Amino acid sequence: MGERLAALDQERIDHRFKAVPPDADGLTVGELAAQRRNLFDGGFTTPVLALSEEALDHNLATLERYTASHGLAFAPHGKTSMAPQLFARQLAHGAWGITVAVPSQVRVCRAFGVRRVFLANEVVDAAALRWFGSQLDADPEFELVCYADSVRGVQLMDEALRSAGARRPLDVVVELGAGDGARTGARTEAECAAVAEAVAATRTLRLVGVAGYEGEVPQADPDRVRAYLRRLVALAAGLDAAGRFADAPRIVVSAGGSGWFDAVAEVFADLPALSRPVLGLLRSGAYVTHDDDHYRRITPFNRVPAEGALQPAFRLWAQVVSRPTRTQAFLNAGKRDAPYDLGLPVPRTVRSAHDGATRDAPAALTVTALSDQHTWLTVPAADPLAVGDWVALGLSHPCTTFDRWQLIPLAREDGTVTSYIRTFF
Repeated sequence: MGERLAALDQERIDHRFKAVPPDADGLTVGELAAQRRNLFDGGFTTPVLALSEEALDHNLATLERYTASHGLAFAPHGKTSMAPQLFARQLAHGAWGITVAVPSQVRVCRAFGVRRVFLANEVVDAAALRWFGSQLDADPEFELVCYADSVRGVQLMDEALRSAGARRPLDVVVELGAGDGARTGARTEAECAAVAEAVAATRTLRLVGVAGYEGEVPQADPDRVRAYLRRLVALAAGLDAAGRFADAPRIVVSAGGSGWFDAVAEVFADLPALSRPVLGLLRSGAYVTHDDDHYRRITPFNRVPAEGALQPAFRLWAQVVSRPTRTQAFLNAGKRDAPYDLGLPVPRTVRSAHDGATRDAPAALTVTALSDQHTWLTVPAADPLAVGDWVALGLSHPCTTFDRWQLIPLAREDGTVTSYIRTFF
């Protein structure tokens, strides 16, 4: 993995990467990083997204401590970032593997040497399954686990893998849906048992556990979430008693988005002894950068503050390009730069274009809308916000933040950029 990550530093800077200094064209990413430019006077154009080095390190260490203290394995959801450099940091902080959502994301993981991948989806794409089979056959150390939530899905997986001549079986976990009106997953234990029976009838698939996503529990509250997770644990025990995991080296029981991992830790603490070693696997991913809105409100650490806290790691710096009235201003960042599906950006800091002095953004300085390339601000009439000033926006939803930026400066608190994070969609 180290060699493959190092190759990213050899990529040439050019017009493909938003906000990087125009005078850096032709340099490699590594050469630009070695210059330790400052985010504010180093030639970066606005808007520019920055990832806080201090907050990132804090968040990585916090979840490492949390999962270790609760005896959980950890496969953070990589779809949050799709950044191999962050995968490497998460693995270095004790992650068991990386979780993804679609086959193309598995390809990114494999391109950078990730050995364990948990694909939290049922895959019925024959082309993807053929590729999975070739990867498993070519590398005996590669571990791939994916969902199965229907007998029909099992049949399609089996047909594709048999037609490809796959020799190693693909590991699958039965997905238990979180209730009527939830997302994917078999809705009843009887349906889960039928899926497990269908897997057992193949030679191309191996049942290794159960999984689900408690974030989709309808009208979620602590009691409903715990009840669903107890169903998941009971399902694992029932399938084990029926001998469905006879070929599994260990039994995977997996859940854990970023909103209820405290409930997962609580329920998984009582996982029963089964016929094989049990791997309680948490998949929370948004923690790596956290955010200033959605995940800040729903983080389990709000309920268990004694266990830690996460820090928002993103700041989108944009400049005031217009203040047409005393109570209205516009920034030069918009929907192409900032996520807005779970909440609008939140002004956090104002940096003067005159002398570089910074101040906290007043609470009344608010974002009311995003256009394609403008942020609409409501401004207190007496606020000195001026054209040219920089405004740091806190963002909501890490997943769709990363989707908008292919090369992200990793910056220290003083603005010094120490490296660049390359993303893949």
